[in-house]
Amino acid sequence: MREILGRRRRLRFRRKERTARLDAAVTFAVEWNWPVLPGAGLRATTRTTTGVACSCPDPDCVVPGAHPYDPGLLVATTDERMVRWWWTRRPDAPVLLATGGAAPCAVSLPAVAGARALAALDATGMRLGPVVATPTRWSILVAPYGLERLGELLYAKDSVPSSLRFHGEGGYLPLPPSVGGTGQVRWERAPLAGSARPWLPDVEAVVDALVEAGTSTPGGGSRLAY
Repeated sequence: MREILGRRRRLRFRRKERTARLDAAVTFAVEWNWPVLPGAGLRATTRTTTGVACSCPDPDCVVPGAHPYDPGLLVATTDERMVRWWWTRRPDAPVLLATGGAAPCAVSLPAVAGARALAALDATGMRLGPVVATPTRWSILVAPYGLERLGELLYAKDSVPSSLRFHGEGGYLPLPPSVGGTGQVRWERAPLAGSARPWLPDVEAVVDALVEAGTSTPGGGSRLAY
């Protein structure tokens, strides 16, 4: 009896998770006008220590589950009917944001460095928008920027922490409540409840603050290293 009750609880929890992904995808696409698409997803396996592997054909996939694959990145959409059709067919699929264009971009760091960076930015009183976290990396969402502008911004810097990654035009980012091979995707800083399209900071302000945070340690060390 206890085993049956446990199985029922697990099934209810899984149904709740699937509904949450569909609801999140619709919110991103329809209410916030963020183009999304389903990620590759995971499959059970005995070949890995985690017991899961990417459902794409690459047996050595380095970003299991949380990357585009059938459909490809170019089909990301804000169309509600398409979004509902995707996640009705594949309710466990991660929700991916296609970054760039009119959509949000992001600056990401390793998780430990991300926690340090947020503490440093909070200390300066800087206003941040949503921050997405996985067990391995934290991503600060920023207003859309072009590659030319990013290049000019980075060229003007004496140095930029090597741990920074930039998710712009042609990139993607898993959004909560997705699950990838590294674990759960969550909001470290969630959008304000009930808000319209979330406010996003300018990439220049974020990079300036991160560079300052990463180089302001005694002895010239970096807080933003791995």
